Amino acid sequence: MTAPFLHVLVPGRHHVITAFQVQRLREILAGEARDEAGVAVEMARDAQVIWAITSATHHGTRRNPVPANRREAMIEATSDAAGLTSLVAPIADVPHSPRFASTVLRSASLTLGLDLTPATTVVACSTPEVVALYREQGFRIVEMEDSRDPHPALPWHVLELAVADAPGWRALVDPAALRYLERYRLLDLIRATHADPTVSADGDLTETRDYAVYSQAFDEGSDRKWDQVAPFIVPGRIVDLGCAAGGLLARASRDDRLFDSDLFGVDVSRALIAEAEHRRDQGAFANPNVFFAQRNLLHAPVFDDRSVHTTITVALTHEISSYGNGVADLRLLAQRIFEQTAPGGVWINSDVLGPADGEQLVDLVLDGEDPGIARDLTEWSADEIAPYLAGLTPSQTLTQFAADFTALSGGRCQIEWVKPGVARMPLRDAMEFLTTRDYRRNWLSECHERFTTMEWTDWQELLISVGFELDPASGPWRNDWLVANRFSVGAELREVASGEQIDWPDTHVLTVARRPL
Repeated sequence: MTAPFLHVLVPGRHHVITAFQVQRLREILAGEARDEAGVAVEMARDAQVIWAITSATHHGTRRNPVPANRREAMIEATSDAAGLTSLVAPIADVPHSPRFASTVLRSASLTLGLDLTPATTVVACSTPEVVALYREQGFRIVEMEDSRDPHPALPWHVLELAVADAPGWRALVDPAALRYLERYRLLDLIRATHADPTVSADGDLTETRDYAVYSQAFDEGSDRKWDQVAPFIVPGRIVDLGCAAGGLLARASRDDRLFDSDLFGVDVSRALIAEAEHRRDQGAFANPNVFFAQRNLLHAPVFDDRSVHTTITVALTHEISSYGNGVADLRLLAQRIFEQTAPGGVWINSDVLGPADGEQLVDLVLDGEDPGIARDLTEWSADEIAPYLAGLTPSQTLTQFAADFTALSGGRCQIEWVKPGVARMPLRDAMEFLTTRDYRRNWLSECHERFTTMEWTDWQELLISVGFELDPASGPWRNDWLVANRFSVGAELREVASGEQIDWPDTHVLTVARRPL
């Protein structure tokens, strides 16, 4: 005869606790449940529920909108109200793997100091793929929602009903859990996260960006970027919007002028904010008043009106205009930044720029007479794409770009091959290609983005229309390093009529926009 079970393991992300879950766990603890084979499950009188919170290190995304500390507190409040003897074990976010069950068991056992084995523990779950993993480990399975016919709504389904504010969803949530969700306004957080059109289920702009490469590239240019924006910073509350992994704020934290300033890094990407917080914990910032938050300013204001003295955006605004509602989102961003800017404060923006007279036709002369054919790269990894692109001639790369850019960004790449190696196209389209073509490891991600949407006159109109005044230091400029090392490699621009070479246009813009006193 086997000994009664001491633990009921409930693995899950636990963003909401349903009324049925509480009812079913009471049945299990009372010894009134049977396993999936129909055999009665005997529980010890002092048996405990073990709530394993998976993806505990992952939050701010549609997959995991609620932070683990809030999920744990909700479980504790619900358990106390229901009279359930419970313990909570946070489990780090890990990729799906056949070892998922082992990871959960080992983490929970280590955290709680318990022996969670098939002899001591029964698993309560109704997710088939998860159940299979624990069954393979020798655990007896007690069905949750699958124990009823018809099946009660799964917790994640209830969460989706709450997001939609569907009729009757509140009755499906345990009352104590509902009170907790409402007390901490977690429903607002969940709905905001689900409604954000620019972010994937994992909290990133795209599914294809290699953030290690992205962060390294951003960090490597941080000194140059800091030198560009530093002269215009107004001390006080300083916000780096689109902060990546915090490279620019690390420079700001070492500036003596800003010792008494509060430095805020805001980014939409979960991965980048996690890296920035890790760097802060490792002592990378000289100023102790450095804070990071995963937010989307387009969705809702982040700071109070007139409370920010300096907002910095570097290589961000072209991303804003590339996703969601395009230039309309960029206008909304400008309005939000104006509203949060204190009188006399500034918004400093540095980014790529579309050429003036971007619709004029030019001949883009490229090395390689064979234009080749575009291949479908959507299922390729970065390790496959990068060497493939490196092996193409500039002409062949343009063909590949035209296919990927139009499909992924919705933008235009108009090409007429007038003769081998000569593509007649609008200047804007030519510069779009030349700006993108060397991003080989992040090719698919970069082809989502449009670099040349805004011209200098567009920026002037936008900033003045929302109420800013432009500092005389504002204006377009050309990155001659890019011209020498990227654009002119195997490529040149020529006039259509005369065939004469055309000088390279401005490539970037710096705007220093002040809110009037």
